[in-house]
Amino acid sequence: MNSETLAFCEKLVSPSYVQMGSQAKRIHENKIRHLMQHRKLPDEGWDDFTIELLMQELAAMDSNNFPGNCGVGERESRIFSGMVARRHFRLGHGIGRSGDIAAIQPKAAGSSIINKLTNSLALDAIKIAGVQSVASCFLVPMATGMSLVLCMLTLRHKRPDAHYVLWPRIDQKSCIKSIITAGFVPVIIENKLEGDELRTDVEEIERRMVELGPENVICVMSTTSCFAPRVPDRLEEIACLCKKYSVPHLVNNAYGLQSTKCTHLLQQANKVGRVDAIVQSTDKNFMVPVGGSIIAGFDKTFVEEISQNYPGRASASPSVDLLITLLSMGSSGLKKLLKERKEMYSYLSEELRKCATRNGETFLDIKHNPISLAMSLTPREDGQSITDVGSMLFTRFVSGTRVVAQLGKETNVNGIKFMNFGAHSNNYPCSYLTAAAAIGVNKSEIDSFINRLDKVLTKWKRSPTLNPVSLLSALKEEQRENEDTENKIFQEAGFLESQNSCDGICEARNPLPLDDDFDS
Repeated sequence: MNSETLAFCEKLVSPSYVQMGSQAKRIHENKIRHLMQHRKLPDEGWDDFTIELLMQELAAMDSNNFPGNCGVGERESRIFSGMVARRHFRLGHGIGRSGDIAAIQPKAAGSSIINKLTNSLALDAIKIAGVQSVASCFLVPMATGMSLVLCMLTLRHKRPDAHYVLWPRIDQKSCIKSIITAGFVPVIIENKLEGDELRTDVEEIERRMVELGPENVICVMSTTSCFAPRVPDRLEEIACLCKKYSVPHLVNNAYGLQSTKCTHLLQQANKVGRVDAIVQSTDKNFMVPVGGSIIAGFDKTFVEEISQNYPGRASASPSVDLLITLLSMGSSGLKKLLKERKEMYSYLSEELRKCATRNGETFLDIKHNPISLAMSLTPREDGQSITDVGSMLFTRFVSGTRVVAQLGKETNVNGIKFMNFGAHSNNYPCSYLTAAAAIGVNKSEIDSFINRLDKVLTKWKRSPTLNPVSLLSALKEEQRENEDTENKIFQEAGFLESQNSCDGICEARNPLPLDDDFDS
């Protein structure tokens, strides 16, 4: 309300009450003013009311929310469903224009401000995470793989005769598919086994770079964050090679922003060599829904070239999600999350080591991976598939673990054959299980995981040669354990008042089956 409206309010209630309300409102307005002026994360996270006030003010600046607006174009941000309109704060124009995702929309000032503001806050967040010298970034409404495609297609304009991407192997299909989709030929650089770790073969990268001719290489695509036992690539050495041979360097930093180790590698790589662009996921680093990534770089001009290469307008949803989240976190909240994640990594590392020892397995020494951990899994003598361990964990509400069996199986990915795909290597010495201490994980989750993993491994290592009576007893015990686990989860979620209270939802659940024994 403006001063004139407030004067009328004073005729309805006591002027002192109106003044108090006005002062409180100015606190929210001052936060918004400070944000627009400095375009950095607030020191302390905002409450939801202030964020909603900001979003409503910005939405009111888009033409579809103008009183009496007459839209006669083909795209006027008409939203049929009221629920959809509320979900998007009545923002329907998206971001950018047909020729540039970073361009201003004349009839969507509010959405354009959100776009610019989100990119500014994302840049500040990257610097807080540890990449201090990053020059520019923008959020694109595509996940990591397609964002890597956009970067490579932009490099094609600079190197039209180049066809090859040197790619230190990481067994994630989106990486290899991004190269194929961009129209390039992947040159796979196998990792070297050093102790328990799979590390970058820098010498092989240089050999292939010289063999193919640097002018024929579109870029080297390196990786920071990855599943153990692979570790982040040797970014500094790769950056030096790229600088020496004038070859672009694209870094897949999917969930590396949450790790100070990964951000330090990026900072140092740019300091000693060449890094052209860095791609990171919004959902993995900032706990927002899947659908966005941040493309950043140390050369502002090149980052702008990538943004200008995006065809058409884009969805504003990932920008809105990230803006709201960063305002809720504030810089202190982000720093706290990064610190807690590092502490949880140490805790998970210690607990997984103990679990491995208790179950006669080996905790793999992968000290150069700051997020993912692994322990060995010994196959059973009866030949039962070791990947059943993963299925058993999943049926016990454990997600995110990966069980990798060394079966010598061949996998075809876009016409390229890989042996033991998922292991980052053709012949890693053992089968193993991985777990990650990612941002937002807490001690309770780790404790529950270790407890359930212990039970699964105990069952897995149990001799299969049981007589019928013992087998029936074991199956009944297994059913009781799973019912206890399920009841505990529902109780923690607030569905059950106590472990013995099984009215309603507990009655509606079918008893856990005995015949498939949860191993399928």
